[in-house]
Amino acid sequence: MAVITQFVVVREGVEKMTFTSKKEADAYDKMLDIADNLLPFLTLADLGLDENKCEQLAFYLANNKDELSNLLKGTVQVKTPAAAKVKKASAKNTSAE
Repeated sequence: MAVITQFVVVREGVEKMTFTSKKEADAYDKMLDIADNLLPFLTLADLGLDENKCEQLAFYLANNKDELSNLLKGTVQVKTPAAAKVKKASAKNTSAE
């Protein structure tokens, strides 16, 4: 018989996710904490978003906190889909020459 250690993230009595490593479970729990903290901040912005959209936005921002932090510091620019297409096209043009 095998013994499997699992780490379960539980919020308000609801099981959110199960992990095999404590590090991953802690990271997910921290991301949920950040999303929970962002929710009232976004609600105060009066953007006209319903509760579900606010939760989605808070989750997205929390999930991408490192890139968001760099953007707020001004150290990196946003990678837009259009910019990626231009970069690919210019790479194809220079390799074809």
